[in-house]
Amino acid sequence: MTTDMARPFSGKGALVVGGSRGIGGAVVRRLAQDGAAVAFTYANSDEQASSLVEALGEVGGKAIAIKADSADASALQQAVEHAVSLLGGLDIVVYNAGILFRGPIDSFPLADFDRMVAINVRGAFVAIKAAVPHMSGGGRIITIGSNTAIRTAFPGGSVYSMTKGAIASLVRGIAVDLAPRGITVNNVQPGPTATDMVAGPETVAFLKPLIPLGRLADPDEIAGMVAYLASREAGFVTGASLTIDGGYVA
Repeated sequence: MTTDMARPFSGKGALVVGGSRGIGGAVVRRLAQDGAAVAFTYANSDEQASSLVEALGEVGGKAIAIKADSADASALQQAVEHAVSLLGGLDIVVYNAGILFRGPIDSFPLADFDRMVAINVRGAFVAIKAAVPHMSGGGRIITIGSNTAIRTAFPGGSVYSMTKGAIASLVRGIAVDLAPRGITVNNVQPGPTATDMVAGPETVAFLKPLIPLGRLADPDEIAGMVAYLASREAGFVTGASLTIDGGYVA
């Protein structure tokens, strides 16, 4: 295996929004291990962010942590500009930030609705809009959506599903906008994944029977899909939502 094949993102600059833990942390690790210099944002997980930077540095990876709340448009725009100043440009942008509140529609708090839309949808728009001027042909934009955009399997998930459906639609439109510039835009739709968002034995026991493969995804499996979409091999894939959920929506 040649060095270029082993580290396909050598010389690339990547930004992962929401990258300190879970799927985002796995994406940061994969891109860094594949040679990219990676900046990532986080909102509250100071210790986890520092640990990730340190761990990657110990194995020759390069990662930079930037604290920014994805619900704060100004902070997110500044984080993008900071990443550009540190990396010299952006080749790969991954929007992973997302939160999940559940509840029936007749009692769902408006504040929870507003915050979920702000992070899950508006944040993606803000980050992509800020990043695009710093990207050139061959650039890759990838969002992390959810298979709930296709199937809301249980009560209380309407608003979360709505936000992930919005992301899938947004990606299709942005892909058309940026196609003349040679920038691809795609959406990864994970099913239940072993992260903090899906915690507790009762939740896992409830979800497993819904998944034909009989298990939750590992975050590294989602990161593998992201790495493919960021690669040269995926140069003709754009506007797509790729579901990775063990057959959950089959």
